[in-house]
Amino acid sequence: MKRLLTLLVALFAIPASAEDIAVDIELMLAVDVSYSMGPRELELQRRGYAEALTSPKIMQAIKTGYYQKVAVTYVEWSGDYDQRAIVDWALIENEDDLAAFAGTLTARFDDSLRRTSISGVMDYAPIDFRTNGFAGERRVIDISGDGPNNQGRPVVIARDELIADGFVINGLPLMTQGRERDNPFFDLIDLDLYYEACVIGAPLSFVVPVKS
Repeated sequence: MKRLLTLLVALFAIPASAEDIAVDIELMLAVDVSYSMGPRELELQRRGYAEALTSPKIMQAIKTGYYQKVAVTYVEWSGDYDQRAIVDWALIENEDDLAAFAGTLTARFDDSLRRTSISGVMDYAPIDFRTNGFAGERRVIDISGDGPNNQGRPVVIARDELIADGFVINGLPLMTQGRERDNPFFDLIDLDLYYEACVIGAPLSFVVPVKS
């Protein structure tokens, strides 16, 4: 959770501008809920984001922006056409907004879905951004997942189209191998290298493996 918090603070602290609705950044948290993710991991994943978002450091980072506002959504994904918004686009201006966002994340825990289509959520994202009611100069997608693309079109093609459209894509590969995993059969030892080569892109993008 500490590393996740550090990454969120770094994202929110980067100032930007928006032409229409005044937000510093539009951020989609795109989270893998494919079959390889067990119930324990699904719950830990959501609770980790909720705890990170309610840290005082997040609000401090938001207040360093030009508009001191951000727009965030939390989307779970699996197969090519399996995306679900757990928390729809929300304007974050204060601690109460962050608490409400985090509370929605932990109000219930849904089952996992099937397959792993990173390209599917990449294709879903620009449509969702266009209709979200915000227009930030920085549009960022944080993709967390525990495996490579195994359904849908080639992930590199989808990634390159997003970069050409001005998106920044970050990667948080889940690499909690072995007994910490509910379904270790699906582990890919070099998943971080896969994310570096095939998933992330644009200036300031990053890959940070989640190993515990």
